[in-house]
Amino acid sequence: MAFTVLCSAVIMIVIDTTIVNVALPSIKADLGFQDANLAWVVNAYMLTFGGFLLLSGRLGDLFGFRRMFLIGLGIFTVASLGCGVAQTQSFLLTSRALQGFGGALLNAVAIALMMNMFTSAENRAKAMAYFSFVAAGGGSLGVLLGGLLTNSFDWHWNFLINVPIGAIVFFAAIRILPEPSEHDRTHKLDVLGAVLITVAMMLAVYATVAAAQSGWAAPETLGMFTISALLIGSFIYRQAKISEPLMPLGLFRLRSVSVANVAGVLWAASMFAWFFVSALYMQLVLGYTPLQVGLSFLPANLIMAAFAISLSAKMVMKFGMRGPITGGLLLAGAGLAWFAQAPVEGTWLVDVLPGMLLMGLGAGMAMNPVMLVALRDVSPDQTGVASGLVNTSFMMGGSLGLAVIATVAAGRTAALEAAGTSTLAALNGGYSISFLIGSILAISAATLVWLRLGRDPIADANEHPGEASA
Repeated sequence: MAFTVLCSAVIMIVIDTTIVNVALPSIKADLGFQDANLAWVVNAYMLTFGGFLLLSGRLGDLFGFRRMFLIGLGIFTVASLGCGVAQTQSFLLTSRALQGFGGALLNAVAIALMMNMFTSAENRAKAMAYFSFVAAGGGSLGVLLGGLLTNSFDWHWNFLINVPIGAIVFFAAIRILPEPSEHDRTHKLDVLGAVLITVAMMLAVYATVAAAQSGWAAPETLGMFTISALLIGSFIYRQAKISEPLMPLGLFRLRSVSVANVAGVLWAASMFAWFFVSALYMQLVLGYTPLQVGLSFLPANLIMAAFAISLSAKMVMKFGMRGPITGGLLLAGAGLAWFAQAPVEGTWLVDVLPGMLLMGLGAGMAMNPVMLVALRDVSPDQTGVASGLVNTSFMMGGSLGLAVIATVAAGRTAALEAAGTSTLAALNGGYSISFLIGSILAISAATLVWLRLGRDPIADANEHPGEASA
């Protein structure tokens, strides 16, 4: 029952990541967002989520995982209400940022609670398999639910749906989640480190979005990038000096950790290009309703869910991790390339479905192995930090990558319109360049993994069983 409570809470976070993509055109029209600024509806959530993931684990160590779970769930639910009643851009973005903070607390301590509840290796493996299935299934449910709610009511209900669910889970958690055992309260909170890296990433993303209006070489753009770089440098310096860093730099000496995190940044950027841009392409170019968009994502998300619950583990046990990651990223790159050539008069069967199937297969193959690689060579006492690190890389890579892609798309669309191209063709031209950039990023990640990850212990054991047993 406690595990069900944890999964119910986490599925809200997963749904909230995908449900908003279907509603983006409606939000844009209702609140008057520009094309480039629209990415902030996603990025405001992702930045605070990613920026506070590492700190959230420390908060759980200091104040107790159960208590921080309830606080995170409460913040997320209240922020969802704020998003649901928002009537201005600033109020929506502020509420989205608060949602991200609550989601970071919730996600980090939910995994820690699960690890504490299931102590045997077999039970932990089963729990993680179902946990991954819930996460992948939440993506499917999010796009479908988002389309249904936006189509039947309006975009506000995409956020308001979290309020009754959050309240039920909150009171169930109070009754069902086990009381915490005595835990180590000697950890120090690196609040300054979390502030440094979060502000640095926000400035970098804001500068990228602002470049669409002011230009990449404008003094304000260069100034924000410079301040962001200085803050990142200060964060790295601080992590090297303090005794309990948010991000232990020594982890990057492990090739598996460094490769997984760099690949995660590149892959997350390409994945969010897919979710964000394809939803806009289908609604604004092809004229799909929100429900049709949600149904269009369903094949990809169902494939990802199938891999999460069984197929991914079987592939890893047979082929190791390097092969599935590389193959999955190449398939994702091919799916994005397919979307890049989609025309203004595209059809679902020819121009949408093949790309969705390729993206689903690619993401399903690569998702779990990337996480496993990030933890493969890490000592047991640092697995929590390493897990938070790769999740942070995903969120930060997705935020900054999405900002760059949205800015480039807006610039390309504006240039085409200025040259006399029709509005639909100009929009499609901007989306095509976004898909192409995403494809290049996914293929670059695949190349990095294949060349730098090295031989896989599981693959070696399967090829030379006699040596492995000896």
